[in-house]
Amino acid sequence: MNSALVRRVLLARGLRAFADGYVALLLPLYLLLLGMSTLQVGIITAGTLFGSALLTLAVGLQAWRFSLRSLLLAAAALMGVTGLGFGVLTDYWPLLLVAVVGTLNASSDDVSVFLTLEHTLLSRAAPPAQRTSAFARYSLVGATIGAAGALAAGLPSLVASALGIGVRPVMQASFIGYALIGVSMAAIYRHLPREPQATDTARPAALGASSRRTVYKLAALFSLDAFGGGLAIQSMLVLWLHLHFGLTPADTAKIFFCSGLLSASSFFFVPRLARRFGLLNTMLLFHAPASVLLLLIPLMPNASWTIALILLRAAIASLDVPARSAYVMSVVTPSERPAAASLTVVPRSLMWAAGPLLTGYLLSVSSFGWPLMIAGIVKLAYNAMLFAGFAKVPLQSESDASPWAERPTTRN
Repeated sequence: MNSALVRRVLLARGLRAFADGYVALLLPLYLLLLGMSTLQVGIITAGTLFGSALLTLAVGLQAWRFSLRSLLLAAAALMGVTGLGFGVLTDYWPLLLVAVVGTLNASSDDVSVFLTLEHTLLSRAAPPAQRTSAFARYSLVGATIGAAGALAAGLPSLVASALGIGVRPVMQASFIGYALIGVSMAAIYRHLPREPQATDTARPAALGASSRRTVYKLAALFSLDAFGGGLAIQSMLVLWLHLHFGLTPADTAKIFFCSGLLSASSFFFVPRLARRFGLLNTMLLFHAPASVLLLLIPLMPNASWTIALILLRAAIASLDVPARSAYVMSVVTPSERPAAASLTVVPRSLMWAAGPLLTGYLLSVSSFGWPLMIAGIVKLAYNAMLFAGFAKVPLQSESDASPWAERPTTRN
């Protein structure tokens, strides 16, 4: 395994996770503070996911033209511009435009263009036997530091109170901080090794005939799961808790800090579960119970019970994430991975974008958690269909020959 490359990817993932952690919680409350309606909050949230999906698709299909290093540097620069836009602009239409073309992530999950590129780097740096562990470490770093970012979302109100000023300028400064984190990530990406660019004659096939059907079926099923997840992404869950129970940013920051830590702790068990049960079974083993808990959350009698179920679900809901990433990389050949990653991530992001639109509308009509109940039902359907469709699909046997893979030295 190329340990140095993996460390750089994990460091960049950690920085981005911290930024995403506090932005996902601040975004809906900040938009409400600017005077926007619940429906407008949902539209801008959907715009962040929709724009990320289109950018990820474009990058995934054209990644062969550029080095991954160059693409990641460009994405980090766009992250800086996005944070600056949200920190300066206050009107609905300009913010919607920045949301669509930028990198803002309104979800606790990573659905940005960075994900596809960094997954490709990890799959090159780690041999097949260590790939699930590498993806588990990647998810662990994201969840742990994302939890710290969620806790930091409570700071603007505390800082504003301590300084005796309004919370709005402090929130705007938080988005400027998001831009600065993008600059820091660019500094990390600059030290990635340069890889040879593919020429037109050396262009890898986007997807071979044997892989195309498998990837398309996975993309369709992941999209169904993502639509359910989009109804209850972190920003929308924060909005529902605020409308239904009147929870403050400081309250939700504590909740999602704890949920992030619980989610992170679960990643320690993924490699062992994957070795024992297989990647597909690991994906499904806890996803169904987590979906049932999501369905039950709106039925709880008070905020305490609701928070308890949110935390219980957080402890098991993310166990499928690293296994799913490793599974996608394992059903295609190495040259097909950028396309496979994009074609499974992008439809998920597009369907994820549809969720906040519906949630914003439903919450504008009623503060009851109908979006959460619908999400749970959709996710249970995904579990059944994934098992039925992929229980007998074989994994690729491979021998990676990446130019970035560390090779053992030989001695005469």
